[in-house]
Amino acid sequence: MDSQTWHNWANSAGATPRRFATPSSVAELSSEITRAASEGLHVKCVGAGHSFTPIAVTDGVMISLDNLQGIESVVPNADGALVTALAGTRLHELNPRLWDLGLAMINLGDIDAQSIAGAIATGTHGTGAQFGGLATQVRALQIVLADGAIVDCSLEDNPELFHAARIGLGAIGVIAKMTLQCAPAYMMRAVEAPARLSETMANLDEHVQGTDHFEFYWFPHTDRVLTKHNTRLPLDASPRPVSAVRSFIDDELLSNTLFEGVNRVAARVPSAIPKINDVTSRALGAREFVDRSYRVFASPRRVRFREMEYAVPAEALPETLREIDRWLETSGFTVAFPVEVRFTAADDLWMSTASGRDTAYVAVHQYHRRDHRPYFDAVEAIARAADGRPHWGKMHSRNAADLRPTYRHFDEFRSVRDKYDPERVFDNTYLQQVLG
Repeated sequence: MDSQTWHNWANSAGATPRRFATPSSVAELSSEITRAASEGLHVKCVGAGHSFTPIAVTDGVMISLDNLQGIESVVPNADGALVTALAGTRLHELNPRLWDLGLAMINLGDIDAQSIAGAIATGTHGTGAQFGGLATQVRALQIVLADGAIVDCSLEDNPELFHAARIGLGAIGVIAKMTLQCAPAYMMRAVEAPARLSETMANLDEHVQGTDHFEFYWFPHTDRVLTKHNTRLPLDASPRPVSAVRSFIDDELLSNTLFEGVNRVAARVPSAIPKINDVTSRALGAREFVDRSYRVFASPRRVRFREMEYAVPAEALPETLREIDRWLETSGFTVAFPVEVRFTAADDLWMSTASGRDTAYVAVHQYHRRDHRPYFDAVEAIARAADGRPHWGKMHSRNAADLRPTYRHFDEFRSVRDKYDPERVFDNTYLQQVLG
């Protein structure tokens, strides 16, 4: 890194560390951590900086894993293959490489800029009622601990460390490599269409349970949504990708360039937002296409924003959205960004937001030039009333005392942290907030 100051993508967190490090091997990574610990400096690892929280901020040594990228090994098995990748590999680079090997990630989020380690550590997820987040695909990890030790872990080997480190928040050690269960490559059919929120919620079970990967975007101050139904297809399905012209109009001009302009206007004239949302939602057209799975999962996001996302029990979603709508109506606060709603299956990961329950995710956004705090505070209060859990990489105000009751393995996680980082080499203010 050339600059002495680091900022995340959203410019919501920054750091001026004592030293930047860019190790080119696991051995160099170990040496950097050992050196920092001997100097009494904290260590934090940073990927693409797509977390909105200060989870990567440090006053000590900031380590980038950009020089630790690529696929190290592929071992075929009955479900596809076990793929071991270096932790700094970006998702948008990993996916095409997997495709060339006849493989694909089982599930993905809608942004692919992150490093695989950063996405795993913060609990990144996609959508699909029968599918878990990215960390559920992890089968083994290689971690560099606070004393520089390089340790392998899995369900069979150091299982306690593995349970804690799959979504480790950067609190246990620095992931150097990970082994992922990948699926045989598959195509995906995407059907995107405008609809009404009331109709979508009335038939929600049919949408969620009847589609491999379902999500929708609700335009606040309206009853309008954009629904997305993504269905997995065999590899030999005929591709029908979005044309270059349609892709430019939809994904670049409308979703980025024009949306940036809309938000600049909205920032100056917030009272115009309800009308803008109504016009925007009505202007959306339906489209259907078939493409490689990873191309359907991810979409470009270039309009800068702040984001908060809460995971609520799936059955609590209707009331959660009703309460958000009521607050917007009574408060007079206006929001131009759609509310994104996604779904995942329950999992057994200690610090997963879907741990132990089928989950609906409600993500709220605010343009970076507008104050997000009143909106985010209100949504957080609504989500907390439904036993919501905040995404570890997105903005929230929760702390260890009120997070502990919602995570059955919270104390076990902290015990593992005490065991492997008793001197808190990997500590920072964010971890002090959420872990105590």
